[in-house]
Parts: sequence; C-alpha cells; structure tokens
Amino acid sequence: MTKEKGWMIMETNSKYYISTPIYYPSDRLHIGHAYCTTIADSLARYQRLEGKEVFFLTGSDEHGQKIQRKAEEKGVTPIGYVDGIVASFQQLWRKLGISNDDFIRTTQERHHKVVQHIFQTIYEQGDIYKSAYEGWYCTPCETFWLERQLQDGKCPDCGRPVEVVQEESYFFRMSKYQNRLLKHIEENPDFIQPASRRNEMINFIKSGLEDLCVSRTTFDWGIPVPFDKKHVVYVWFDALSNYLTAAGYLDNPEKFAKFWPADVHLVGKEIVRFHSIIWPIILMALDLPLPKKVYGHGWLVVDGDKMSKSKGNVIDPVALIDEFGPDAIRYFLLREIALGNDGNFSRDALIGRINADLANDLGNLLHRTLSMIGRFQGGKILQGHTEEAVDASLRQLTEKTLADYRTAMEKMDLTEALKCVWILIGRSNKYIDETAPWALAKNPEQADRLAAVLYHLAETLRQTAVLIAPFLPHTAPRIWSQLGLTWDWASIRMTDMAWGGLPEGTQVAAAEPLFPRIELEKEEIAAVEIPAKAKQAAAQQKAAPAAENGEISIDDFGRMDLRVAKVIAAEKVPKADKLLKLTVDLGEETRTVVSGIAQHYEPEALVGKQVVLVANLKAAKIRGVESRGMVLAASCDGALQVVEVPGMAPGSKVK
Repeated sequence: MTKEKGWMIMETNSKYYISTPIYYPSDRLHIGHAYCTTIADSLARYQRLEGKEVFFLTGSDEHGQKIQRKAEEKGVTPIGYVDGIVASFQQLWRKLGISNDDFIRTTQERHHKVVQHIFQTIYEQGDIYKSAYEGWYCTPCETFWLERQLQDGKCPDCGRPVEVVQEESYFFRMSKYQNRLLKHIEENPDFIQPASRRNEMINFIKSGLEDLCVSRTTFDWGIPVPFDKKHVVYVWFDALSNYLTAAGYLDNPEKFAKFWPADVHLVGKEIVRFHSIIWPIILMALDLPLPKKVYGHGWLVVDGDKMSKSKGNVIDPVALIDEFGPDAIRYFLLREIALGNDGNFSRDALIGRINADLANDLGNLLHRTLSMIGRFQGGKILQGHTEEAVDASLRQLTEKTLADYRTAMEKMDLTEALKCVWILIGRSNKYIDETAPWALAKNPEQADRLAAVLYHLAETLRQTAVLIAPFLPHTAPRIWSQLGLTWDWASIRMTDMAWGGLPEGTQVAAAEPLFPRIELEKEEIAAVEIPAKAKQAAAQQKAAPAAENGEISIDDFGRMDLRVAKVIAAEKVPKADKLLKLTVDLGEETRTVVSGIAQHYEPEALVGKQVVLVANLKAAKIRGVESRGMVLAASCDGALQVVEVPGMAPGSKVK
C-alpha cells in the first residue's frame, strides 16, 4: 500500500479496473462503439473468471458546445436532448450483454463535485491561471488547435472546418509537466499501446506542449468553474475526470484505494492523445498514480471505407443484433479484427463467420456429441476407463489451449485467444471422425471404449464453454445447460478447468442448435468469377453425340460440374431405409441432397466429410425432399464408399 497526497493506494493483483471512453451523445451509437465496448466487456469477463474483483466502467460525456448547439437546433434543453440518446446507449449495452459495473453520466451531481474539486485544487497550487485565448477550435472534436497544427486550414483529426475563438479563459500549465510525462512514457513502455500509438505520442510531446485552455465563456452547457461562475470547465477536462469520479475519488475512499490506478483505459486511436497526455498530466498535478495502460484500438471501416453519415454507411448495431443475435456480432468483431489494427465490417464476412465457425464448427460439435450420448448411452455421461493415443492427444491439446489462451488474454490479444479455442474445436470434430463412435456402438464389447470417447468430447465441450464465456456470454451457459451441468454458472472460475470436471452420471439435455445456419437467397450468393477465356470456351462448347461404343468426348465430360462439398448435417429420410438427407456446403451456397447410402453410413459419420457432388444435376423430389445434386460413391461386392477429397475447400472444382 502506498500513500499519494493523503490517499492510501492498495497495491494488489486481485483487482482489475477497465474503462471504455465515455461516449458523446450527439447521436446514437454505431458498430464502432459496440466494438470498443465489446472488447472491454470480454476483458472484464475474463478477469472475473480469473477470480479478480473487477470494476468495469462506461458512460456518456454530455457537456460541451456541440451538445448545446444540437439542442438549440432541436428546440429542446441540452439535458432533454441527451436523456433520450443516453437511454439508447444503455439499451444497446443490455442487448449486447455488456456487464459494466457502473454507467457514469457527466451531468450527474457526483461528477460535478469531483470536477470542481479537481479544478479548485490545481488552481490553488498555481497550475491553473487566467489569461485570454485566441486561436482555432474544432467544435465537433471539442479540441483547441494551434495554427501550425492545422492541415489545410482544417482540424487535423476530423478534417472539418475550425473556427476562431477569442475569449477570456483559464489555462492549465501542461508545459510544466512535459519532461516528467516523457520520462514516465519512456520508462514504462507498456503505458501506451500499441507501440505505434506510443511513438506518435512521444513525437507529439517532443514537439512541445502548450498550456491548455481549460474553460469557456461563450456557452454555458458545462460544469461551472467553482471560483468564477461565468466560466464553464473545458469539456475534455470534465470528461477525463470521470475515471476518478466512478472509482470513488471523493465519496468512497476505500473503493478508490482498491481500484485506482486503472489497469486499462481502452479508447479509440483518435483520442489517445487526450488520454495519454492531458489526462496523465492532470493526475500528476493531483499527485495521483497514472493508469497502468492506455490502449488505442483501431477504427472499424465498412467494406473498406470509414463510416460516415454523408456516405450512408453507418452500421446500426441494434439492427444487427436483432437480425443475427448478440453473440454472433460479438464473435465477428473480436475474431475478425486484431486489436490495435483497423478492421473491416462486411455483412458477407459476418455471415461467413456465423456459418463456418459458429454453426458448422461449434454448433455441430455440440450437436453431434449430445446426439451420440443420447442415442448410444441413454443421454448419460459415462467416463470409460480405456485410453488410446488419440485421447491423450486431445486432452493434451486442451491443456495447451488453456495456457495459450491465458497468455493471449493477458496480452489483450483477443483474436489469438479465440483462434486457440477454435483450433481445439476443430481438433474435437476430427476426433469424432478418428474414433468413429457409431462404429463402436455396434459392438457391445466396445462399450467402455465408447464411453471414454464420448466423455472426452463432452469434457472438451465443458472446457470450451468456459473459454468462450468472455466472448459469447449468452452461448456459453447454453452449452453448460445442454451438457446437463447444474453448477451456478456465475461461480465458474478458471480454476475449474482441470480435466475431469464433468461428473460421471450427468444426464445431458436434448441437443438444440446454437447458431442456425444462415441460408442465402440466390440473388445474395456471390457468383463465382470465371475467366473470360473460360466463358468464351463454354459459350462455344457443343455437345458431341456419344460414340457407338459408349465412349464420350472431353466436351461431354466438360458438361458435368463436379464440386467438392462439405457435409454439414445428415439425417435419415423418414420411412426410407436406404435414403439419407444431406446438407452440404458448396462454398458459396448450401444444398440439400438425398443419397441412397443409409445402409452403409450412419448419419453422424458423414458430417465433416469432403465429398464430390455432381452440382449441375437437374433437381428432383425424392420422398418429398428436393434433391439438388448427387454424391459420388464407389461400390464393390456389396460395399460402398463415398468419394472423399480431404483438405480441399468447399466449392473447389473436380476435373
């Protein structure tokens, strides 16, 4: 425990304080805001799994000239204007499953007291003084700029016009703390991340810090300066102080001693400067510890273009959640975009992730496992006592996955953590094919071996549920429930991850789809691009008559469209002993195919196989099911085996 200017600060690794920026309620939030908050939420949930006491803060930054002007345009009061928008923020976080511990509004009385106390304290020690300001101001960014900092006479951050401001103001002696801040950054390389943002800030500081204008008189929508009521506190000085307010700076010394300094301020890269220069200097002036890390994440662009109302490409996260569900959106944002880099949002990419990763990989693994436990063991988990090398390999991978996952999460590399989990999921699906439980079930003497195989699958799913919980908080407890586990989900910790935690005798529930596969309409399916020469050759191609001896020409063969298809679901056709209904992935589309192979394959044995499909066979209705294609198989002396092409991407042409 250390003492900082009257404050007792606890030095402990058992707490974790993470914050998002407090969002500006000039309009409703877009998918980029959802991205930032989902990152913070996933990190908070992970730290809770590790047993830490977590304080996760988000909120709204409600003062400033921009808000006052917006309210005047609408003919309402500023507080009336922001109340409705802030309510939409809170609704979005509920829909997305955000687990914040506090939601701060800068219009709250608790915050007014803190800001005025901070301003008064710094003023009394001589670090705030009155002068006159004349210079450039960007109202949308609420930022002051020097003439030399403008780009083509416009705001260097947003590119919009700036306006000349002339008014009496109070100034904060930023320049006094320049060398001290630079020394701190250089001695603590983890303080500003990623490294590219750190280098930008070092260069900005070395170019020279000007004293900061910290009050305004040309509008009144803000917190009054305590000793000069005609001034309101500059919106950024006001907003940044929220991290102290919520931590109990004035009203809860015990809480403040526990949680300050913050572990991570997660912010967009465009506001790293405020959080890594202005904010630390305010804290230095207060003689308070600096946050451990300021992390500037990248922007989310849409189909390669930055979101903008004028471009009409702003993505509403509420509509996406309503259409695809919160966990699908969370998974896409965290898996697709490496933290620190800019990322691209694409509806096609989102659907691709849902179908491939969530429906095919995770969903099928759970469904296949529970279906086999239900079918072969009456729905009861049996442990089994045999072990083969393939079992040990899967168990060792779960241990490696846990270690790699924890390392990635501590580094805030959420994308890598998810990749680790999906490698385990993929290996588990392959384990099913390698061990063939359906074949074991046919031999009573293999009952113990069957139990061991199914236990390994169910136990891997139990661990997977815990590992995905920070990212997919709605899905993880559904897996838990379907596995028949009755432990209090909220009490689960990473210490429960030791192998063998699934009790023998547990009765699993019926398998329910986690993420139904999204079937695209024909007009939504992207056409496969065919080279111009191939198109020309196809147009000129004419079918030659078959030779009398039954031989066909190369042109005849060319009329057949043979494609690699991945079987993603299989079931028996009712009242048909020989028929299976297969759902296959052709890369750009899925199809239903009826195949007469039921006497040679159990449905579960086909899922995951890469087969060859005659893709341009005329559709036919068989036992009420429309079949669009034919799966190729070889037969000999009563045996039959489908033609497989392992390792080839669905949709690949066979020729």
